[in-house]
Amino acid sequence: MSLLSWLKFSELGDERGNLVALEQDRTIPFEVKRVYYIYRTQPGVSRGFHAHKDLKQAAVCVAGKCRMVLDDGKQREETWLDNPARGLLIESGIWREMHDFSPDCVLLVLANRLYDESDYIRNYDEFLAMTEAMKRG
Repeated sequence: MSLLSWLKFSELGDERGNLVALEQDRTIPFEVKRVYYIYRTQPGVSRGFHAHKDLKQAAVCVAGKCRMVLDDGKQREETWLDNPARGLLIESGIWREMHDFSPDCVLLVLANRLYDESDYIRNYDEFLAMTEAMKRG
C-alpha cells in the first residue's frame, strides 16, 4: 500500500488566472485547526524530520516545488510537490522530510490540530520503536 495519498483540487479559472478553494471536510478531509506555510528556504536546507502521534496534515506547494519523503517505519516513498491543484495527505504516525526546495517554493500545510510539541516525534529511532510497538499491539 502506498503512503502517497493525493488530494485533487478543482481549478477555477479564466483569462484572469486560476483559483483553488480549500474547504474543510470537502477538499480537505478533516477539520482544519491550523494553517502555516514554509517559504524562502535556503538552498541545501531540508526540513521536517519528524512524525506526529495524532496530527493529520495536507501539504500543498502553492508555488515552486519541493521533494517530500514519507516513511511509516516499513516503507519509504518520495514524490515531488509541484502542483497547486494537488495536495498530499499525511496521516498521523508518518515520518516526513522535505528536501530540494526551489527558490520560489511556498509550501502550505493545513493541520487538524493546534500546535502541540508533545505530539511530535523528532528522533527517528524513537519513531521506529513507536511503530514497532504499535504493530505488537
